[in-house]
Amino acid sequence: MEQADYVHPLRISEPASAGKHRAYRRSVFLFAALGYLWLVGGLVIALGLLVWAASQLIADQGYVAWMLLALAALVLCWIGLKPLWLRAAPAPGILLTAQDAPELFDALERIRRKIRAPRMDAVYLNDALHVRIRQTRRWAVLGRPRNELILGLPLLMALDRNRLLGLLAQEYAHLRVGPDRFAAWIYRLRLSWAAFHQNLQGDTSLASLAMRRFLNWYCPRFLATSFALARQEEYRADILAARLVGKAAMADALVELQVKQQWLQQQFWFLHWRTAFKHPIPRAPYLAMQYWLARPVKPAFAQRALQTALQAEPTTEPTTDDTHPALRDRVQALRRKPAQLPQLWSEQGSASLLRPAYQSVMETLEQQWRADHATAWRQHHARLRRSDEMLNQLRPLSHRSTMQWLQTAQLLLRLDQRANVRIIYEAILREEPDNPFAIVGLIRALPEPMADIKLQLLEHLHALRVDYRFWTSEQAVEILEAVLRPAPTEPQMQLLAMWRERAEQAQQLEAAVSAELAQTSLLQGLEPHQLNAFELGEVQAELSNFRALAQAWLVRKPLSSMPQRRTFILFADMGSLSDEAGLAMGDKIHKRLELPGTLYVIRVDASGMLNDVQRLVGDPVYWRGLL
Repeated sequence: MEQADYVHPLRISEPASAGKHRAYRRSVFLFAALGYLWLVGGLVIALGLLVWAASQLIADQGYVAWMLLALAALVLCWIGLKPLWLRAAPAPGILLTAQDAPELFDALERIRRKIRAPRMDAVYLNDALHVRIRQTRRWAVLGRPRNELILGLPLLMALDRNRLLGLLAQEYAHLRVGPDRFAAWIYRLRLSWAAFHQNLQGDTSLASLAMRRFLNWYCPRFLATSFALARQEEYRADILAARLVGKAAMADALVELQVKQQWLQQQFWFLHWRTAFKHPIPRAPYLAMQYWLARPVKPAFAQRALQTALQAEPTTEPTTDDTHPALRDRVQALRRKPAQLPQLWSEQGSASLLRPAYQSVMETLEQQWRADHATAWRQHHARLRRSDEMLNQLRPLSHRSTMQWLQTAQLLLRLDQRANVRIIYEAILREEPDNPFAIVGLIRALPEPMADIKLQLLEHLHALRVDYRFWTSEQAVEILEAVLRPAPTEPQMQLLAMWRERAEQAQQLEAAVSAELAQTSLLQGLEPHQLNAFELGEVQAELSNFRALAQAWLVRKPLSSMPQRRTFILFADMGSLSDEAGLAMGDKIHKRLELPGTLYVIRVDASGMLNDVQRLVGDPVYWRGLL
């Protein structure tokens, strides 16, 4: 289904809910009823036909015709019932019981009673910094609901008890019963239909064909129509939770969660994975995570993280998990004033709620993390070691070429993303002001407050190189949109309009490149890759991590539509991999390889190109068993 088919009902749902409130709710209810009518109505018709045919057979009237009708009715019953038997995937995490964590379950029971919500059928603990409630039913959207609480251990480490209980209460509020339960019911129903739709995508049987076709039409439209009501429900759940823990505590919980989520992603995981340089065996992160999450976030980072969260716009695409309003709107609705950093950060966390099972679940999650990341950790360790060895070869050189200085900066960033490589790029540009690699590196190395200098460099690179125009336009628009949020000036607005127009022009250039690649033979006009020994060794080392890769050829392909761009093509022999697995591997290879240009990964064994590649390109750069 096309996006445009359901964007319109989404766009009109919020004005409709604000204006003719009752009419809007009635339309949502009728659309919800339509889904049940499809499920139940088809079964009722099929059963009615079956009973009618059976009665005629008993009366011995027209045996063959009524037998065919009975068979048709049975087929309709099977088509209607089989999709309902699909089971949802089990909830991720470790199952907790009241004996494992009595304090936690006592707190959940108190929240449940105050919110007037049903009991949890199961509580799971996983490794994410979040909390959510998942509701499933025995037969898709029919039958008794099963409510499961999925709680992240990092969340327990990050928030003190009162703030954690506020977030738990916010989730429980979506299950409440009472006078205003309609919005909560629609909120849950959206999740149920979306989960049913998702589960059915993996069932390609003919019995599920009719149901898939209906859901492909129904689900996006129902999600779009009920979008405004679901977003209002988020505000309502915040208010109900605030009644339990206080408005200030609830607002502080939302802000602290946003800040610590960014800190975990941008700071902690980088520091943890950097330890792979000294440790070839994975180190579990949770002890260190507990220590740092219970500490105040540094003011400079916290302020930047808060500004980033406040600048984020709420998502308006009609999916299931996008109904949360923007942070600034949620805090404004709670406290009637702009969001600000907590005066006091959480200092102890809430992990004590897991006693006496805390140590055992910690060890289980640590073992699971080591097992899940063993391969990636080993690969990262080897990559950091190779980078350090190459740096040690470059350091003694009394004179380094420009390419060697660029390589030095790249290796330093591999070892430490916070390395001060700015001085290297500035030194290169003093000698070669038009070096595009140094300009790009300096733009990335400059801090956010130096937006004016970044824009000057982007302007220079945009005029200098056609092949960088798409990247420079995107970067400039992103910088200007961030600058304009507080109080845009007229010159800034004009500058943003100019860069947006340039971005559209650059997209046309990129479209011409794509058209040339599609219309010309990939094997025509190929050239050697021209990588140096270290770059080629890096490519071979990275490719050795893909066990299903039998062999690969790397070449450059000049493009008349973009002659300055270095375009690399990796022809990959993936053996007996399925099409889906081959696409996934190609995407991973594309992300892992660091080449001085644009890379395309082409599978040759499935496309019949293998013999031609072997004949025209020659020896592969990698083959299984090379390293």
